[in-house]
Amino acid sequence: MGKPVPALAAAGDVGLTALPGVGKAVAEKFAARGLLRLQDLWLHLPRQYEDRTRITPVRLLQPGVAAQVEGRVEAVERGFRYRPLLRVAIGDDSRATLVLRFFHFRSQQVNQFRVGARVRAYGTPRPGQQGLEIVHPSYRVLDDEAEGELGDALDPVYPAIEGIGPATLRRLVAQALERLPPAEELELVPAARLGHGLPSLRDALLTLHRPPREADVAALLAGTHPAQRRLALEELLAHHLSLRRQRIALQAHAAPALADDGGRVQALLSALPFALTGAQQRVFEQIRADLARPSPMLRLVQGDVGSGKTVVAAMAALIAIGSGRQAALMAPTELLAEQHLANLRTWLEPLGVRVAWLAGKVSGRARTAVLAEAASGAAQLVVGTHALMQEGVVFRDLALAIVDEQHRFGVHQRLALRDKGAAAGSVPHQLVMTATPIPRTLAMAAYADLDVSAIDELPPGRTPVQTVVLGAARRPELIDRIRTACAEGRQAYWVCTIIDESDEVVAQAAQTTWEQLTAALPGLRVGFVHGRMKAAAKQATMLEFKRGELDVLVATTVIEVGVDVPNASLMIVENAERLGLSQLHQLRGRVGRGSQASSCVLLYQSPLSQMAKQRLETMRATSDGFVIAEKDLELRGPGELLGTRQTGLADFRIADLARDADLLPEVHRIGEALMREAPDIADRLVARWIGGAARYAAA
Repeated sequence: MGKPVPALAAAGDVGLTALPGVGKAVAEKFAARGLLRLQDLWLHLPRQYEDRTRITPVRLLQPGVAAQVEGRVEAVERGFRYRPLLRVAIGDDSRATLVLRFFHFRSQQVNQFRVGARVRAYGTPRPGQQGLEIVHPSYRVLDDEAEGELGDALDPVYPAIEGIGPATLRRLVAQALERLPPAEELELVPAARLGHGLPSLRDALLTLHRPPREADVAALLAGTHPAQRRLALEELLAHHLSLRRQRIALQAHAAPALADDGGRVQALLSALPFALTGAQQRVFEQIRADLARPSPMLRLVQGDVGSGKTVVAAMAALIAIGSGRQAALMAPTELLAEQHLANLRTWLEPLGVRVAWLAGKVSGRARTAVLAEAASGAAQLVVGTHALMQEGVVFRDLALAIVDEQHRFGVHQRLALRDKGAAAGSVPHQLVMTATPIPRTLAMAAYADLDVSAIDELPPGRTPVQTVVLGAARRPELIDRIRTACAEGRQAYWVCTIIDESDEVVAQAAQTTWEQLTAALPGLRVGFVHGRMKAAAKQATMLEFKRGELDVLVATTVIEVGVDVPNASLMIVENAERLGLSQLHQLRGRVGRGSQASSCVLLYQSPLSQMAKQRLETMRATSDGFVIAEKDLELRGPGELLGTRQTGLADFRIADLARDADLLPEVHRIGEALMREAPDIADRLVARWIGGAARYAAA
């Protein structure tokens, strides 16, 4: 890799008060946006550009396309229609006229616009009452003798910073760029490793702040210009290195090597009424190999709804238990945790395993007893909710922490559970699971600190769910369909996106739907559950439905995760256009869990946006969670897909995972080489892009 590179040219680490005109007050305004150093201004990139390098004849102006024009004032009209108004007509050699319209102006501005004055203006034309007009253009009045030289670069328009005007911001960024070190001092990624024909970092920054007049503006606005790709690659590389560094820090800890299941895994497999799929077997063997090592496992298992993640987790727990240690499984809701508890007790208690239950509603003597069992080791597997992380919960020897639906927990919560097993430099193995399939590109970037496994095969016997997309006008037909299904002894869900009626949201409220269905289906038992209910009431209603004491369950998306009712064969989602693909897929996964043919009906309210049309068409066309996740990434972006508070992905300044996914293999290649051959450069890259921001990626 050659000799060490000088530290990010100390110039970049200099505080912003080094710039003329930046005192304490201005520096605080920058700091509020996370801009502290010169290099932060280097990386504060324009959001768009204005082309003042050429003059467009008025006759050639296009509505909606920003342009610069020059002409002489032909007429001035000042009036007051509801508010002050100034209209200035200018004409040029193309013998066409353009109106400049102002609503906010001073008297001296009016005086500038004398008939015959030469004016240069920039803005976006739009159709007006008398041809094209530009509202509040930026402009200047030129002397007759002045040449009015055109710029040689596009003008940057920066993301606004409260309290700092656009002209001031442009000037300060320009001053910061004057202090850019020479290319060889600034560069941290050796050119030999770059590939893709990308420019140096210095050239990329200068190009993006002041693109030459011949620059491809369409590529700049799309984020695909080589200069942007160069910065995106380095930013993705910094995030990758940050995650890998966290992983290495975790691997520095010891973990118990777990290899002896005492024959329990085979006993469980023999007792199960089904055979494992090839995917389940493959993922379990990966976990078994991880657990046998004396360093901490950190593995993410992703699999579609119903792919059989719980039984794989049970087998992993048996390896910990067979080795004389404890395991814990944490789920985000009591309902989901209770379903895990029921399955695990059915499978494991016949093998002599004590499975304990700890949730918020476990109190008094029952709670005291569970805490004592966990502390003594009598409870070999403890299943619960957030309650597992509370201060009074102590394990004798926690060797495996399993977290289900990991994206629903904050990072600190996952760390808290891991810390329950930390002792004398040793930490427990961690297995995190999600039923939200994550696109490969996203997993590569967001989970560089985890080993990722996919259970990408559904067990035989799962009936495919037929998905139908219908307009809201066909609700009455669906009510008849529910009546028929329930008469045949089946159950149905009706999901709404909001609880109460709202003038602002055109959506059928769950409350109203419940009332309507109760009236329309007098012979059926219709339940209602929503997120604002107290946990106990919500739980009671869900259990009634599960036990078959309710025929129809009207619900908000609170049932997205954690309801397993094999007898429910019909799912209706009202205003499906309001939900993301992952959410719709999770809801659809609530049916088709038994042997009967099942249906999911997506009701929509017209008119549909283009994105909503694509989402509904994707749902109709495929039931493959991984295909759906890729489409969701394309449509919504990574922040919404993963939940930004867990990943920090929304903090990308330049990179876009959907757009820049093809860079990730290169990022991995360069990253692994830097970690191995030049860890000091890796540290500088992380400092440049992420700084001191704490990342709890090892959770």
